[in-house]
Amino acid sequence: MRQIAVYGKGGIGKSTTTQNTVAGLSQAGYKCMIVGCDPKADATRLILHAKAQTTVMDLARERGTVEDLEVGEVLLTGFNGIRCAESGGPEPGVGCAGRGVITAINFLEENGAYDADTDFVFYDVLGDVVCGGFAMPMREGKAKEIYIVTSGEMMAMYAANNISRGILKYAQSGGVRLGGLICNSRKTDKEYELISELAKKLGTQLIHFVPRDNQVQRAELRRMTVIEYSPEHPQAEEYRILAKKIADNRDLVIPTPISMDELEQLLMDFGIMESEEAVA
Repeated sequence: MRQIAVYGKGGIGKSTTTQNTVAGLSQAGYKCMIVGCDPKADATRLILHAKAQTTVMDLARERGTVEDLEVGEVLLTGFNGIRCAESGGPEPGVGCAGRGVITAINFLEENGAYDADTDFVFYDVLGDVVCGGFAMPMREGKAKEIYIVTSGEMMAMYAANNISRGILKYAQSGGVRLGGLICNSRKTDKEYELISELAKKLGTQLIHFVPRDNQVQRAELRRMTVIEYSPEHPQAEEYRILAKKIADNRDLVIPTPISMDELEQLLMDFGIMESEEAVA
């Protein structure tokens, strides 16, 4: 069983990319599971065709303790047999959301959610790793394989570099490795070349460049992955290709994060950001 965590800047398209990729893996015959690790609980809605799944933390608050839950209440099956769970989080403004991630994963493990015949478990994790709770899938060695969703936008690249620092921190203790960058295109200038170069500097690969296509939004409005909504569409094939690349990937590395100065220099080299001299 391969346990994979998907990280990236908030709003970069992690959940959409993860669900479409897992749909592609399931169509290739793999038995898959998604564990949403974001308090928004939006990591499984395209698989379950639902607005939001009942979360472990929501039910635990309702019942008083997580020990009063049944795994079947929070582990649901959706498109093509993909099993789904959402950790949820605390009430807004109260507590640490990262604790919900820890509680949920432990609960699922202890109650047999991870079947022996499961091929892939994907953790869809909130934005960044500055909070120890959100680093939990890699910190505790749950997820050995990390993919970072990014784009040619500066803050998405900044987050990718910062997440690489987190992977480096836990590489020795948890055995976690970076599998590559996934560019979820925003159609910025020289985007493919820029993220390819960023991947090289981080010591990893651009595992796939996902083009921007409005078919993704059309499918989401119907609470479906593109693979289910329009299986013959070219965008569905992009996600199948990404799924195959991840299934076949053995190029797992300890990343080499760069400094902020190096990141800014990279943007200047590609003409995305002007130097101070040019601005003056």
